Amino acid sequence: MRILLYRPDGNTAPWADDFARQLPQATCVAWREGEKPAPCDYAVVWAPPEAMLRELAEVKAIFLMGAGVDAIMRHVDLIPRHVPLVRLGDAGMGVQMAEYVVHAVLRYFRRFDLYDDQAAVGEWRALAPHDRAGFGVGIMGAGVLGQRVLDCLKPFGFPLHAWSRNGKKIDGVTCHAGMVGLDGFLRQSRVVVCMLPLTEETSNILNRTNLAKMPAGSYVINVARGSHLAEPDLLAFIKSGHIAGATLDVFRNEPLPAQHPFWQEPRITITPHIAALTLRDESVRQIAGKIGLLEEGRPCPDIVNRELGY
Repeated sequence: MRILLYRPDGNTAPWADDFARQLPQATCVAWREGEKPAPCDYAVVWAPPEAMLRELAEVKAIFLMGAGVDAIMRHVDLIPRHVPLVRLGDAGMGVQMAEYVVHAVLRYFRRFDLYDDQAAVGEWRALAPHDRAGFGVGIMGAGVLGQRVLDCLKPFGFPLHAWSRNGKKIDGVTCHAGMVGLDGFLRQSRVVVCMLPLTEETSNILNRTNLAKMPAGSYVINVARGSHLAEPDLLAFIKSGHIAGATLDVFRNEPLPAQHPFWQEPRITITPHIAALTLRDESVRQIAGKIGLLEEGRPCPDIVNRELGY
């Protein structure tokens, strides 16, 4: 068995070492432009260039080194339809995402953002607490990671909402579906957490129109993709006070340019795309298991639906 590896940073050696432990029968080779490798059975990639995708017509499957699929979906027409694209499931990202989101939600609920501002100027003053019953938390995207976040939020007693393309039933959560359900979701969510896959339908979904539907003094947390957010719209709503604060881990241009106005807005908290880092050991273990399923002719989970885009 031969596995073709690619990462934009070229750091494939640790992945090859891990695959050697998980699949001793496999030989891993790194893809380099201009060097045509011998035929491979599988490809394991992240953000592969077009030149590489054109060479993958004969592999049995293409595995992604992360949960997001938008980078490869831009060039999906280059990949024959008989070649499945397989994303990672949780692979250790769920607990990280839950830690990040729960921390951000509690920071706003307990007003620690404002206490930080007071501490910076030496002000000692207790602030009125938020009303828990009126502090609805809405998760946009109720997949594996979104449901993990919802489970971790349940013990705090917030009204919980989830919005997804299709209707879901989640214990303890008010579920909203489709564009018809978006207005109600937004109006009941004091905090909106974006965890959506990036598709044509979800690009710019956090725009002026939708931000205006959130209650005055709301908060935005984006841990999905920068293109979900219309950045000038968010900035305008923060300056007006309608949005009280935002915690952003993802941006349209990364690293976020030094001159970007988000850096100068104290009510925007910026982190460098670290909400859920890929854990290589767990990812390789998961991919190796899925290769085993395919080799045995058994169903493989987490195959990307090309029509839906995730």
